[in-house]
Amino acid sequence: MNTPVTPSSSPTPAHTLPRIAVLATGGTIAGAAPDATNTAGYQAGVIGVGQLLDAVPGLGAIARIHAEQVASIDSKDMPLALWTQLAQRVNALLASDDVDGVVITHGTDTLEETAYLLHLTVKGTKPVVMTAAMRPASALSADGPLNLLNAVTVAANAAAGQGVLVAFNNRIHCARDVTKVSTYAVDAFQSPEVGALGWVQDGRVEFQRRALRPHTVDSAFVIGAQWPQVEIVASYAGVSRAAVDALVVAGVRGIVVAGTGNGSLHATLQQALADAAAQGVAIVRASRTGSGHVMRNGAAQDGALGFVSAGTLNPYKARVLLMLALAAGHAGAAALQQVFDTY
Repeated sequence: MNTPVTPSSSPTPAHTLPRIAVLATGGTIAGAAPDATNTAGYQAGVIGVGQLLDAVPGLGAIARIHAEQVASIDSKDMPLALWTQLAQRVNALLASDDVDGVVITHGTDTLEETAYLLHLTVKGTKPVVMTAAMRPASALSADGPLNLLNAVTVAANAAAGQGVLVAFNNRIHCARDVTKVSTYAVDAFQSPEVGALGWVQDGRVEFQRRALRPHTVDSAFVIGAQWPQVEIVASYAGVSRAAVDALVVAGVRGIVVAGTGNGSLHATLQQALADAAAQGVAIVRASRTGSGHVMRNGAAQDGALGFVSAGTLNPYKARVLLMLALAAGHAGAAALQQVFDTY
């Protein structure tokens, strides 16, 4: 589906511009380093939302901006309580007649997790667009200002009902598909298996496809104050069962395993996870490879052991969905598999 939006040659009266709420949470986009050539030794989240907006010329010609500083953190330290706060605030803003869309600035480290969480719990069809930066605001050729400009452009022009979007390096990604694929590159966010939804450049927004799986108003999940404990383990050469056994003793509700290849598991780890499943712990098989899908192994293995396939979700997004599913009362491998097949 192509949905092009071309910038007008004449200015739009200010009172008719879309009203976009910009929520800042910190991250590299709000980071600062001692000098302009330092792109690694910086402190994240030290620049406020007002300064971020001041660094983006032309925003006033795109939208009327309402800015809020929700948090000022490095996203590697994202707490679950902030997920709850952010989702609740986005829902409140989307319910307001004074807001036409929401932009969220975020750190890159956990952006894909926050984006998918909001994709499943936001209850509105107005655009919600996340963005970030790989270089701090103090850096030579900082990428944050253009990413923020493009995110506001997408929020002001995107068709309704697209779910939560990520605008980064001129591309528009679906929250379910996008993942961080580089430690340093300005095109660090990709949708490896299916590609971007579209692109944004010089005020033009174009979508090539739509997200097909349920999200936002079609999602059954709501944000809650309580989060069931779900952890992630990995399969690798010589892995022991120590981590799984310790998590079971700690009382976790679910474990996502980043398996090799098609979610395959070392025999020792598989037995530990089967024992955990027998004690009522939800077990989801994902893959550590970074793309592709994990096929269900059928009654002879997954069915007998009580395991669930994550499908195309990476381990970190599978954890988000499993937490939401458990919080909503879904129990048992069959019911959880239906959730993963749906979302």
